[in-house]
Amino acid sequence: MYHSVDDCRDDPYGITVSPERLQEQLCWLRTRGLRAVSVAQLLEARARGTDRGLVALTFDDGYGDFVENALPLLRHYDCGATLFVLSGRLGGENEWDALGPRKPLLSERGIRAAAAAGVEIGSHGLTHVDLTRADDRVLREETEGSRRRLAELTGREADGFCYPYGHVDRRAVDAVRRAGYRYACAISPGTLTGAFALPRFHVGQEDAPWRLELKLRLHRLRRRSVSASEART
Repeated sequence: MYHSVDDCRDDPYGITVSPERLQEQLCWLRTRGLRAVSVAQLLEARARGTDRGLVALTFDDGYGDFVENALPLLRHYDCGATLFVLSGRLGGENEWDALGPRKPLLSERGIRAAAAAGVEIGSHGLTHVDLTRADDRVLREETEGSRRRLAELTGREADGFCYPYGHVDRRAVDAVRRAGYRYACAISPGTLTGAFALPRFHVGQEDAPWRLELKLRLHRLRRRSVSASEART
């Protein structure tokens, strides 16, 4: 789970990696025999039993630096990714981050450029609202409304949704499913797992290759633990 790829000296929330660090991380993936793909591609490969060696990369919020800083590196290392955008804040800023700094978000043109380059475009809702606290009207607009806008923008239906802040509950899962998405990403959904609560781990500027290796191993252990718990219930 990535966010912004840019200068990370002013980064109170730890959401930014520098282009140099991203390059190092992508190089680590490739030399380790892993290939990065979109979430949709990973799920399709898993259904066929051909997902060995694949890892999905996601970029949340749709920051404007994605096309300029992340996309060329993804192309260089022959990597795919899923970009989760806020269709109600096109060309705006990350106003939900109280401490800043203010970062520009992708415009319609930027999202179309990413889609044309083969990046999967998914929904992060309209405005970055915590769906677990939203009323029924807002919940419907953030899920159904954002999917409609993305279809108008890209010419194709969005398969994936990403819960803002990673917050998810059964009500949010049901709303995403009703909106027509095929999957949804969270962060650490606990026992609320499945195609509509996919877990991810955060990648930041401090994640040198040895830390990525550790995070990957811990993530796999956590998933096995949850799967074993599900099998007992």
